[in-house]
Amino acid sequence: MNGLIGISGILLLLLIAGGAIGMADRERFAPRWLMIAALLVAVNDVLLTRGYGLIPDLVGGEWNWQGKALALLATLAIASLPAFGWRRVGLTLAQAPGSFRAALPVLLLYCGFFVVIAVAFPDDPASREDIAFQLTMPGLEEEIFYRGLLLFALDRAFTGRVRFLGVHWGWGAVLSCLLFGLAHAFGFSDGQFSFDPLFMALTALPSFIAVWLRLRTGSLLLPVLMHNFGNAISMLI
Repeated sequence: MNGLIGISGILLLLLIAGGAIGMADRERFAPRWLMIAALLVAVNDVLLTRGYGLIPDLVGGEWNWQGKALALLATLAIASLPAFGWRRVGLTLAQAPGSFRAALPVLLLYCGFFVVIAVAFPDDPASREDIAFQLTMPGLEEEIFYRGLLLFALDRAFTGRVRFLGVHWGWGAVLSCLLFGLAHAFGFSDGQFSFDPLFMALTALPSFIAVWLRLRTGSLLLPVLMHNFGNAISMLI
């Protein structure tokens, strides 16, 4: 029940914020796509939590392999629908011409930062399962959903754009990053909502780098690799 209340709070925040943004620029607002985005967030959360515990865990392990796999499969299935399309949501290995040269310094800075953190604050020894999970599932499931499917839907909801740092930003990019942060920092327990500003900053802010890479390259490849590197490097050093 706590999980259901928590995601309901996130969806309410999305609809309130999205509705206010849309009303301020009605000509470039498609409410139907905002509702689709909210539905996508709800479906993703249900599957990640295995129906809030109602679906038996047939995989086992210390990590949420089954929930991540279910959410990823649903994202891929929805992305294959004509209204979306794999290439249009970034599911392609092809990189936009000239984009890798622009992306490389960003990737090196990002990876270098996490290497420094890993050296300065070493983790306890990790199991093979820890390493295997962090090298695969977080980047695959989260990037394909948040920087792929969800970003696509929100970009259709808010079509206004501003060019900055070589890419065209819209409210979809901002909201998808904030939703990613809320997924880690916002919840409900002990009869009240909770919010962790530090977790919000540590997740939402790096999301803007991933969004920039997605928009600059036209592909989710580098965001996925970057995400999994950041998650796993402390276990490998």
